[in-house]
Formats: sequence, C-alpha cells, structure tokens
Amino acid sequence: MKRMIRCEAVMVLLVLLASPGCPVYAEENGDSVYTENEWNYVEASLDISDGIPEDASGRLLAIREAGKLTVATEPYYAPQEFIDPDLSGQEKYQGADMELARRIAERMGVELEIVPLEFTEVLASVEDGLYDLAISGLAYTPGRAGKLELSKGYYFVDGEEANGLLVRKETLPAVRSLEDLKGWNIVAQKGSLQESLGAENILVYHEFRRVPSIGEVYDSLESGSSDAGIVDIENAEIYIRNNPDCDLAVVPGIRFSMDEQFKGDRVAAKKDEIMLICFVNGVIDEVVESGEYREWFEKYTAYAADLGL
Repeated sequence: MKRMIRCEAVMVLLVLLASPGCPVYAEENGDSVYTENEWNYVEASLDISDGIPEDASGRLLAIREAGKLTVATEPYYAPQEFIDPDLSGQEKYQGADMELARRIAERMGVELEIVPLEFTEVLASVEDGLYDLAISGLAYTPGRAGKLELSKGYYFVDGEEANGLLVRKETLPAVRSLEDLKGWNIVAQKGSLQESLGAENILVYHEFRRVPSIGEVYDSLESGSSDAGIVDIENAEIYIRNNPDCDLAVVPGIRFSMDEQFKGDRVAAKKDEIMLICFVNGVIDEVVESGEYREWFEKYTAYAADLGL
C-alpha cells in the first residue's frame, strides 16, 4: 500500500500512477493525497510561496514550531558540500547543496543549522529522526528509499551519468576490464552507491576496502594503499582538474551504468514524512526551473578549485 498524507489546501488533478516517472499526486474524496511512486520516492510538490502551510503536520509542523531546520551533511564532497577553512561557524559550510539547504530554510521562514557527520551517520541520523533532512549529494538506491523519504532529483550530470574506476596513471595501461583487478586492492566510500555498484560488478580482487569519505578514497589511491577506487565519474574528473598533481586517471571504457530512477541527487527525510519532502520538492522545482542550482554548482566548482579540493 502506498504511504499517503492529506493536504486539503492544495488543489491537484487526478493522476493515475501507471508507471515510474508519472506525477505522484491524486485526489481521494475531494482531498489532496501525496504518495510515493513505484520507486518509493516522492515527486509531488507543495506550493511554497507562503512558507510552511497552516495545515502542516508531522515534522514540517515541528520545524515551524521550533523555528529551525536541521540538515545533516558530510561536508567533504566538493562542489556539493565542503568546508572553507578561512570561514567559521555555519558560514564555513559551502557548496551547491548548502545553498539548497539555505534556500529551503528561507522558504520555510526558519533558521538553518547544518550538522557535519560521516556519510553513514548522515543517513542513520535522519532515519532515526535526530535531524530533519539529509542533503549530501545523495543518490537514489532501493535500500535508501526503503528506509527514508527521498525527494525528486535536483542535480543531473550533463550527458551520461555514470560511475567507474579511478587509478594511478602508472597503472592505467594494466586495466582494460574488470578481470584485470585480480590481486588489486579496491576502495570505495562506505554506504555509497559506488560501494554497492562495486560489490555487484567486481568479482575478482585482493581486498575491497570501505572508507568513510570520498576524500579518503582519493588519498588511499594517491598514497598507494589502494589500487583502484570506485567513483562518481563527474566528481573524480572535478577532483583531477582541481588537483593536477594527484597523478590519478579515470579508466576509459569501464562504466557502471544506472537505471533512470538511480539518477539525480536527492534530499532525504525520515520515513513517512512525505509532507516535508513535498515542501522540499517545491523548493527543488524553484531552483531547477530557474537554473539556480546549476549556477550554484558551477560557482562552487570554481570555489572548490581555488581551495584545491
């Protein structure tokens, strides 16, 4: 059975949920009903023009009453989220996702508190209800959708969105297929989509290491303690551009492709907090349709490059 929440103040049309990608709002007995789609993420949006609605319930109501939105993030994934060491307090958290967090709080009419955590703790803390939202370059996975409410996607890679292998340039000629990884030490970020893709696709290796952050994946490769890393291709290419002396290279011709529902970065909330995610989707609509998120991404790509991230 689909989870749902009634929002009588929002007028919507009846839409049958015939297939993935359809809008996920419907009308039941004259009341607006919001649901998850077949992939268990939310596509419907609340009208955010007047802030949190008067008939808000659940976590969205609690945010309004507290006057504060708490957002968990792992601030080591430039340009989406990173730390500027020259700044202090909440201002030190920079990146396109941090701009999104600030816009959500602004539209809610509340203060924002950004909470830095390790990546696996980001998801667990929101699942347990410790914080309101997770905004941390999150990809869709069925496991996450089963434990958290996920928003619609707000950032999509230009062209093909893919993951692959990162190695030291000196070893690049030795890798032409996944079978060539026999005897190699593989590394991926713990709890990431890349970890899952590696576990599903790489069957021969010496050791599969899992580290807390993407920065440690890059450090492990540069130091030689790992031989190949499973990475988001776009993020790895940005890192290489920003760190031209890193001596790393993406392996050509090896890609872990994804189904359509896996694409796009998403915001997460505690399971069943669909009204909160509907509000978030309203903000996502605003920043995607205006092109602001894309502008933020480009701005903070340059910002991170200046910091050598």
